[in-house]
Amino acid sequence: MSKPKTTRPTMLDVARASGHSLSTVDRVLNGRSTVRADTAQHIQQAAESLGYYAVEVIRERVREAKPRRRLGFLLQQPGTAFYQNLAQALAQATAACPQIQGLATVEYLASQSPDRVAAHLLALGSQVDAVAIVAADHPLLSEAIAQLHAGGVPVFALVSDLSAPQRAGYAGLDSRRMGRTAAWMVSELARGPGPVAVFVGSHRFQCQELTEMSFRAYMREHAPAFELLESIPTLESADYAEERTHDLLQRRPDLCGVYVGGGGIDGVLRALRSRSGTTRLIGVANDLTAMTRSALLDGQLHAVLSHPLPLLCTQLVAQMADALAQPSAGLRQVLVPMEIHVPQSI
Repeated sequence: MSKPKTTRPTMLDVARASGHSLSTVDRVLNGRSTVRADTAQHIQQAAESLGYYAVEVIRERVREAKPRRRLGFLLQQPGTAFYQNLAQALAQATAACPQIQGLATVEYLASQSPDRVAAHLLALGSQVDAVAIVAADHPLLSEAIAQLHAGGVPVFALVSDLSAPQRAGYAGLDSRRMGRTAAWMVSELARGPGPVAVFVGSHRFQCQELTEMSFRAYMREHAPAFELLESIPTLESADYAEERTHDLLQRRPDLCGVYVGGGGIDGVLRALRSRSGTTRLIGVANDLTAMTRSALLDGQLHAVLSHPLPLLCTQLVAQMADALAQPSAGLRQVLVPMEIHVPQSI
C-alpha cells in the first residue's frame, strides 16, 4: 500500500502559522522592503516549525535586516580567571543577540587611576555604539559617561554600579543580598564565635562597598558574638592580598571566618594553605573559577557566591541593543540571581 503524499508547506502556510500577511512573508523572503525585526523573527520561527523549504533564505534575510552594532566592554585585570570568563561570555552573547548583528570589542584597564580610566572609556566609546564598564566609582568617570551620553553612546555599569546620573543602566548581582548571604554562611558554619575578617579590593567599587556594609549589618543583627575585624583592602592584587593575609593570620591565629569580597582571592588562598592554626576557619569568596573550585574541594573555602555569566551577559547585551533602538527609555537594570556553590554541589 502506497504512503499518502505529504504536501510541502507553502508561503501561505508560513503566513498563517506566523499570524502575518502573505505579502509580509513575501517581503521577508525576497527582501523587497524593510520589515520589523520582531516580525521577521516570527516568520522565521514559523518557517522553521513547518519545515518550509526556503527557511535558510529567510534566516539570511532576517540576519541581514538586523542593524550592525559594535559593543564595547572595558574590564579589569586580563590575567584573572573571572575576567577571562566574563570576556568570553560577553563575546558569545554579543554574537548571539537576536536583535542585532553584534561585534564585541573587549579591552582591559591598564591603570586604576581615575583620569586614565576616564580617558580609556572615552577612547573606546569613540569606536563603538554602546559600552559596558567594570570600574571603581569616581567623579571623573561620571564626567566621561556624561560626555558619551551627550554623543549618543549609552554606557552601562557592569558587575559594580556607578553613581553617574547619565549611565544607561546597571547589570550585575544584588550586592546587599550577596553580603548578607556571605555573613549567614560564615556565622552558621563556624563552630563558635570568634574574629571574622572581610577582604575588599577597593572601597570605590560600589559592589564591594555595599557587600561589606551588608555583611557587617547582618553580623550585628544576627551574630553579635562574633568579632568583626577592620576590613582589609587587597588593591585587587593577589601578591598584596597574600601578604596581608599572612599578617592577619600571625596577629589573629584564632580567626574563625574570612569573606573575600574583592580581587586578590588567589593570594588569600595561597596564604590560607600555609596556615598552621587548629581553629576551624570558614572561607567564603566570590565567583567560581578553577582556583575557587579547587579551594572548595580541598576545604579552604566552604562557599562561593557567583555571577551566572551566560545569563548576565545575554541580558546585558539585550539591554544595550535596546538602548540603541530606544534611547529615551530611561535607566535599565539587569539584576541576575546569585549562584551559590558549596563543596557538595560542584
